[in-house]
Amino acid sequence: MSTQQHEQDRVEPGAAEPVMAATGLVKRYGKVTALRGADFELLPGEIMAVVGDNGAGKSTLIKALSGAIVPDEGEIRLDGSPVRFHSPLDARKAGIETVYQTLAVAPAMDISSNLFLGREQRKPGVRGSVFRMLDRKAMRAAAQDQLDALGVATVQNIDQIVETLSGGQRQAVAVSRAAMFGTKLVIMDEPTAALGVKESGQVLDLIRRIRDRGLPVILISHNMPHVFEVADRIHVHRLGRRAALVQPGDYTMSEVVSLMTGALSLDSDGALVDPSGHRAEVDEQGHAVAVDG
Repeated sequence: MSTQQHEQDRVEPGAAEPVMAATGLVKRYGKVTALRGADFELLPGEIMAVVGDNGAGKSTLIKALSGAIVPDEGEIRLDGSPVRFHSPLDARKAGIETVYQTLAVAPAMDISSNLFLGREQRKPGVRGSVFRMLDRKAMRAAAQDQLDALGVATVQNIDQIVETLSGGQRQAVAVSRAAMFGTKLVIMDEPTAALGVKESGQVLDLIRRIRDRGLPVILISHNMPHVFEVADRIHVHRLGRRAALVQPGDYTMSEVVSLMTGALSLDSDGALVDPSGHRAEVDEQGHAVAVDG
């Protein structure tokens, strides 16, 4: 699907039921409250970026959505139905795949084995059910089909050992695996961290292709240029809750950073205001300045 086609087909906010929605999430760790009534929505066919300063609670939010933690309060809905995940396995069974920053790949195994890690296919009949023999031929064919479908051209040999791949190629394997088994959505945690410019661009292209195939993506990133390059909407997280929900074309990077830090917020009309409630803007040096009042 072309970029122009995606622009035409993109679902506008409020036009469809969210694939995933969270309301009033609360998570406490002793005396520390990491989530303070956090809300979240992911629409069909979109890339939703989640940004926030260190300690904002965005990692806790993503852990709640991916089943890594259980919120103390609040509700998560998947396709409109309440769900309660007690582990990442519960989320995976529901069709939610997560690509962690640390990359859960097995370096000593080949690419096809990594794509089917934990979901190995057995040979049909007695050989599979009794002798537990793996159907490596079928897994290699399915893995190659997946890489081809996603346009992963940097990997030439499906039997290549993962530890011999570059950082970007390893990331492509992890992302391809998530797209292969994610039926509802994919969560990506800092997918371009520690990658060079060329490899980052390849991963961003891969994320777009996953979105364009109809699988919505939650993207957690500190890299604002990458966020503005691929995100359809941006969830700004601050002090344990959603501080703003914006579209990249409506605000600049500097303005989104100001929303992250609390230098600015949005009023009911979506206008930027300073802590005193006065209309404000960001100057060329990146400083928030009042423009009225």
